[in-house]
Amino acid sequence: MAINIAIDGPAGSGKSTIAKAVAKELEFIYVDTGAMYRAMALHLIRKGILPEESEKIMEACEKADISIAYENGLQQVILDGENVTEYLRQEEVGNMASVSSANLKVREKLVQLQRTLAAKENVVMDGRDIGTCVLPNADVKVYLTASAHTRALRRYKELEENGVSCVLEEIEADINERDYRDMHRDISPLKKAEDAVLLDSSNMNIMEVKREIIRLYKEAIA
Repeated sequence: MAINIAIDGPAGSGKSTIAKAVAKELEFIYVDTGAMYRAMALHLIRKGILPEESEKIMEACEKADISIAYENGLQQVILDGENVTEYLRQEEVGNMASVSSANLKVREKLVQLQRTLAAKENVVMDGRDIGTCVLPNADVKVYLTASAHTRALRRYKELEENGVSCVLEEIEADINERDYRDMHRDISPLKKAEDAVLLDSSNMNIMEVKREIIRLYKEAIA
């Protein structure tokens, strides 16, 4: 039977970095839900559907088959049997994904596909509502967070290292605003599942967080 690990949390908490590290160590599949939304956007573009054509989006999304696979340790996104990974970072795809991801039918279809994948494979999945909505029966649920200031500082350092000029206070304000939006949205708001373990990484490094989640996994399957 497949084992599922769900990691939720606010923006900048390190969910994706940690989820990838845990998946690699356990040799699980890391499910990049964002990449799946981009694959859906590519499917819609190929159908000639415009972002404002919500009715056509709802109809077309039902016929898409999207999954995640790994080749030589690298994630590959499969759309209707075709590896489309190389197309997912195109600006047109990103713009369509931003619009189509707000469509309830698109979300329902992708949640269905994510559950199908999780039923067949050992997965680590991260997001805003994995433990509460997508995988409510996950074997391990973690709500990964950190103070807004810590998350802003991490983002500030990342941008500085890449030569991008930024203001720490502005980044922190953006994070607080995004937290509010995520926690108060109508569909699947960000919140801690009742049976999730709260993990505050404000004073933890990546290795320490990864070690704690793997400890929880070993405890769950013991």
